[in-house]
Amino acid sequence: MVFSSGRVPGALVAAGATRGVYRTLRAKPPGGSARWQRKNHAGRTVDLHGGLAVAAGVALATAVTPGLPSRTRAAALLATAAAAACGAYDDQAGSAAERGLRAHLRALAEGRVTSGAVKLLGIGAAGLAAGALIARRPVDVALAGVVVAGSAHLVNLLDVAPGRAAKAVLAAGAPGVLRGGPAGTLAVAPVAAAAAVLADDLRERTMLGDTGAHALGAALGVSIVTANGRTGRALHAAVLLALAAVGDRVSYGDALWTAPGIREVDTWGRLPC
Repeated sequence: MVFSSGRVPGALVAAGATRGVYRTLRAKPPGGSARWQRKNHAGRTVDLHGGLAVAAGVALATAVTPGLPSRTRAAALLATAAAAACGAYDDQAGSAAERGLRAHLRALAEGRVTSGAVKLLGIGAAGLAAGALIARRPVDVALAGVVVAGSAHLVNLLDVAPGRAAKAVLAAGAPGVLRGGPAGTLAVAPVAAAAAVLADDLRERTMLGDTGAHALGAALGVSIVTANGRTGRALHAAVLLALAAVGDRVSYGDALWTAPGIREVDTWGRLPC
């Protein structure tokens, strides 16, 4: 079952395209290298090429992998592209002064539209549009929108330490890869793309940024929506909403990331600070 319905071709396309785009961007970054460089948690200079590369790899694999119904394929492409575009906007225009869901909602209440609010509204709308391509009843469309947007937001919350978000995508997507049908085929692309940049992420040569984290999360979200009925979607939506509500603890909670077992997995392969 794992090797049916285009999973191997999908994985090869996603990983190959991700590596190809990544190498091309590193060799000749558009607009110059400075535009794509950021300081990470340890003060080291890393680039954002990994995020652009995984977004391209996921989109290409989703577009060409056999075994996907046309509406499901369109939903996954829409969600991935919109999430990547909104993330890219925030990567370039975002301000470190306003971070977190509460800060962006507060700014909206004050009549200010932050780059984070653009992400919230843009990815939320894309999630609903993707849900409308997969489901018919309004409640199912709404649940799909929450799952897609919530998955994108969760992966982005985890992208605060080298390799953490990519490892989370591998862990969350692995059960989906083993699943039959279109949902399993959809899960292959983000998993393979994340694996293709994991080593460079861990070695602090690159980072996913909002572009890559949102694209990977949205793609996983569409896979989850495709795999589940209303009850499963509702359970996933509830969990994702709860995690979004405690976003700072998910991102920076020492009690979580220093817990035995989690600490070893989280820091595996990472450079010493």
